[in-house]
Amino acid sequence: MLTIGIISQTLLYLCFSLTIGSFVLYLIPSTHRPDIMVPKGILMIATGGIAIFSFFPVLQLILFLSPDIGFAQTFLSVLFTFEVGQSWVFTFIVANLLYIFVIWFDYQNKAKYSWIGLIFTFFLILALGWSSHASSYDQVKGFLTHTSHFTAVTIWVGILIVVSWFSKSNSNWLKFLKWFTPIALFCFIITILTGLILMTFVVEFKDYSNSWMIPYGQSLLIKHILIIPLMVYIVINSILVKKKIKKDITFNPTPWVRVESIVLLLIFSATAALGQQSPPHETTIVEGVLSKLFTILYQGEFQPDMNVQLVLNLTSFSFFLLAILFLVLSIFSFIKRVPTILSFLMNMLSVICFYLALILSIK
Repeated sequence: MLTIGIISQTLLYLCFSLTIGSFVLYLIPSTHRPDIMVPKGILMIATGGIAIFSFFPVLQLILFLSPDIGFAQTFLSVLFTFEVGQSWVFTFIVANLLYIFVIWFDYQNKAKYSWIGLIFTFFLILALGWSSHASSYDQVKGFLTHTSHFTAVTIWVGILIVVSWFSKSNSNWLKFLKWFTPIALFCFIITILTGLILMTFVVEFKDYSNSWMIPYGQSLLIKHILIIPLMVYIVINSILVKKKIKKDITFNPTPWVRVESIVLLLIFSATAALGQQSPPHETTIVEGVLSKLFTILYQGEFQPDMNVQLVLNLTSFSFFLLAILFLVLSIFSFIKRVPTILSFLMNMLSVICFYLALILSIK
């Protein structure tokens, strides 16, 4: 059930990104973006996916409660009396309206229809924020923070995914970067700030390292480490690519943007894993709930009341150096026009090394 939950939530984030990215790009004049073609079938699948994959948390709650009062009664009760159920009913209705809209209207050539599609999608994002964990902790602050966070992420990731996987040429790339780079930077800043606020709902900063002992903390740590290679690709695709195209008009930047979008999907997966784990403030840290990764790699003896402290040693320092080396090599691979798969492998090795450096520093 855990694996299915992670996959369904990752696909939900992908569906939102595809939908909002398509509508945003179709708003932009064709002279200021690459020539893109998102088949209506893809957008229909994404819209349907929002309705289907957003149902999984509702299903989890129904299955959890149904042994006591029966499936049918639980199903109706959750849908119409629980916020998560009411939110999904709203999502299902709006997603179906958007599905019909995608079929009937020419949003690809008429900006006014793209605006309508964006409005539909924003209502779906509001519904997701309404039923989010953050909203259950603080109804107003949690709702606003989660909605801002998710909107910024999906605009940024959605544009990247659509441009990298559905563009038919690299024409107008410099004009595209001119407007997309500041938008991506703004979305990145909003994502980081709101992400930190969302984290405080479940983990106090002083307890951040202590959370690494449980699965939730491990997923959070991996998500944060994945931001490091993401920043490398942000530098490559916003600065180095621009310089390369100015020198060589035949240069194809698409593979590098695709790699950045893959890293973002990995971050989506880590985020989805967080939603399937018990947060630290709801978890008593005992040996039975420890993360398997933490148990395997931790060098000391676990104590129920232990506080995680980081002390650099020769092994962890070596892994830090290796991580930095792999990051440098990934940038160097762009300069030397090495295939992007090697750059991606370098960045993934840097993630592993950063992770090991931190875990092996625990005292």
